[in-house]
Amino acid sequence: MFRKLIKFLWRLTLTISLLGLLGLFLPRLMTAIYSSARVFSVKTVPSDRVAVVFGAGLRYDGSPTPILRDRVETAVQLYKTGKVEKLLMSGDNRVVEYNEPEAMRQYALSLGVPNEAIVLDYAGRRTYDTCYRAKAIFGVESAILVTQDFHLPRALFTCNYLGLKAVGVNSNNIYYRKISRLIWNTRELLATFGAFMDVYVYKPLPVLGKPEPIFAEKP
Repeated sequence: MFRKLIKFLWRLTLTISLLGLLGLFLPRLMTAIYSSARVFSVKTVPSDRVAVVFGAGLRYDGSPTPILRDRVETAVQLYKTGKVEKLLMSGDNRVVEYNEPEAMRQYALSLGVPNEAIVLDYAGRRTYDTCYRAKAIFGVESAILVTQDFHLPRALFTCNYLGLKAVGVNSNNIYYRKISRLIWNTRELLATFGAFMDVYVYKPLPVLGKPEPIFAEKP
C-alpha cells in the first residue's frame, strides 16, 4: 500500500511538473510563431511614422547598458534611412536618479538625431505599459518596434493585442555572449507567460495621464 502511494505521488508530481513546463514553453512558442512574419531588418522593414524603442536598463553612472545602446543605434538607423519620422523612447523613470528615456535621448542626440524627432515616455516600466501607453497616450496606431530578437516575440504579441499594429526590427549590432542569450531567453519564458496573463486575464491599467499625441493628425 505504501509503495502504491509513493508511486502515485511520484506520477502526480511528474505530471504537474510537465504541465507546468508546458505552461511556460507554450506561450513562448506561440509568440515565436506569431512574430515570425513580422520581424524585419532595417533595410527591409516597411516604413512607418514611429519607431518604439524599449528600455533595457542603465549603468551605475546613468548611461545606457550595451543592450540599450544597441536598441537606440538601431532606431537611429531607421531614422537616418527615412524609415520613420519619430522615435518614441519608452523606459522607467520612477525615481529621479533612474531615467531611462533621458539616457536614451542623450545617446540618440550624440548620434545625430535632432531633438524634435525624439519623444519620451517616462512611464514605460514594462513592455505591456509601453505598448499600452504608445496608443493611449501618444496616439500611435502603428509602429516599428525596436528591440533584440529574444524580446521581439513578446513585444509584438503584446502591442498587437493591445491594438497597436506593429512590426519589429531586431537590434543585433553587437555580439552577445551565449550565456547572456541563455539567461535572457530563460527569463523570457516567465515574462511571456506573464504577458499572456496580463492580456487575457488581469488586463492591468498602466500609469496614464493626459493624452500627448505625437502627431496632430492620424498617420
